[in-house]
Amino acid sequence: MATIKDIASAAGVSLATVSRVINNGPKVGDATRARVKTIMQEMGYRPNANARALVTKRSASLGVVIPELLEPFFAALGQGIETVTRQQKVQILLSAGSIEQETERRAIETLLEHRVEAMVVHSKALSDAELIDFACQIPGFVLINRYIPEIANRCVWLDNEAGGFIMAEHMIKQGHSKLAVVSSNYQITDPQMRIDGIRRAANAHGIDIPDSHIEFSTPDQEGGELAMQKLLSRDVEFTGILAYNDAMASGAMTMLQDNNIAVPQDVSVIGFDDVLLAKYCRPKLTTLHYPVEMMAGLATRLALDFAMGKSCKEETHKYTPTLITRQSVAAPR
Repeated sequence: MATIKDIASAAGVSLATVSRVINNGPKVGDATRARVKTIMQEMGYRPNANARALVTKRSASLGVVIPELLEPFFAALGQGIETVTRQQKVQILLSAGSIEQETERRAIETLLEHRVEAMVVHSKALSDAELIDFACQIPGFVLINRYIPEIANRCVWLDNEAGGFIMAEHMIKQGHSKLAVVSSNYQITDPQMRIDGIRRAANAHGIDIPDSHIEFSTPDQEGGELAMQKLLSRDVEFTGILAYNDAMASGAMTMLQDNNIAVPQDVSVIGFDDVLLAKYCRPKLTTLHYPVEMMAGLATRLALDFAMGKSCKEETHKYTPTLITRQSVAAPR
C-alpha cells in the first residue's frame, strides 16, 4: 500500500505539501494540488483517518451502541446520527448492545480498543456507576435515552413519565375512565416511568388502574397481540388501551379487530414513539411523538464536540414527547 512518502517522491514535492493536499490546506498551487491528487489516485493511496484527525483536530470516527438494528425506533435514531456524521465527514462504528449487561459492556470496550473518543451510547443494562466510569475514561461519551444526574450534561433523554401522563390525559379528556395498559416486559426504567405517568394522570381524575389492568409482554407487534389476548381472556373491562409503543399498539389493535371489537368505535388505542408504522395502521394511530432523530443529532454533535475538548456546559438535555392525534382514539359509546 502506498504511503505519504511514496506520493511525495512520485510527485517531486515535500511531505508537508502532500499533507496540505490531503487535508485541503493552503499554500499549494492548483497545478501541484491536481498533480498530487492524480498520483494518489493512480497509486491507490487512502489517507489514514486517525492521522488526519490529529491534523484537523476533528474526531475521525464516532462509536455508536444501540440495542438492535432492525427495530424502527432505532433505525430512526441511527438516521439522526448519520445525518450529522455525514455533514461532518465522520465515519460511524456501530455495535449492538442487545439490552444485556455483558454485551453492552463489550460493545463499548471494543470501541475503546479502536481508540474511539466520541461515542453515542444507548445503554439500559449497565449500572449508573459503570456508565459514569466510562464517561470519565472517554472524552466524548454521551448517553441517549437515559439520565444520570452525575453526568447530566452528557445525557440526552426523554421524560417518559411526562409521556405517560400526556397519553392518559388525552384518553381521559375524550371521556374514557376504564383504562388498560399493554407494556414492555423489558427490565428497564422506561416502561415503569410511563406507567407512573399514566397513573398520575388517572389519579388526578379519580380513576383507578389496578394491576390486573396492566399486561406485560415483548415490546413488538406480537407482544401487543399477546398482551391484548390476555386482557380479553380475563374479561378486563376497558374502553381505552394505552400501549408502551406503536408496535404494541398495532398488535393490540389486530387482536381487538380479530375479536370483532372495532377501533375506535368500541375501544380506543394510543401508542408511543410515532414511528412510520403509526401512519399506516388502520385506523391511523394516535400516538406520542418521540423526537428521537433530533435527540440523536444533538447527542452526536455533543459527542464530537466533547471529544475535541470543547467546553462542556453543565446543563441537561431533556425532551418531552408531544401528542399526535389521528384516528384510533374517539369518545366512548
